[in-house]
Amino acid sequence: MAQHYPASQPGSRRHTLSVLVENRPGVLARIAGLFARRAFNINSLSVSPTERPDISRLTVTADVEEVPLEQIIKQLNKLLHVLKIVDLDSETTVERELVLIKVAADESNRSDVLEIVRLFRVNVVDVHPESLTIEATGANGKLDALLGLLGHYGIIELVRSGTVAMTRGPKALSEKVIGSEIKGR
Repeated sequence: MAQHYPASQPGSRRHTLSVLVENRPGVLARIAGLFARRAFNINSLSVSPTERPDISRLTVTADVEEVPLEQIIKQLNKLLHVLKIVDLDSETTVERELVLIKVAADESNRSDVLEIVRLFRVNVVDVHPESLTIEATGANGKLDALLGLLGHYGIIELVRSGTVAMTRGPKALSEKVIGSEIKGR
């Protein structure tokens, strides 16, 4: 059966926020709590180190209307250890996500599943007589399309990493944060 993901709420659109924070315990909990208190569902959340060891990057995607989004950004800016927040523009941003999909694939349908793998230029990372585990990286639309096709064969298990994103071009978001601007020091 095909997996269907919830559509955006009427009047809202998908936003991707890139949030630079000090690399400290508890920062993620405070940010997620802020979204929860405002009753916004986070579609994906990814946290990772950056090119600077003292800074982590959170990439948050959520379906939000413009006015509540502005309020969330203002409240995020008030949090201790939050350094910079950018609502990324899809036109000037590279976004990717990783998904691992375990799909039912036996002798009767394995060649069909492998044909889909070939068409999408993704990788098989585990083979079992009754299943294949597939690794795919790409934009959300590509991954959703892949899941839609594989869903007909039976998705046994699925895990998605959450979106990671950065702006195109030579500049780094962390260039706008210098050591002396870090809050709380």
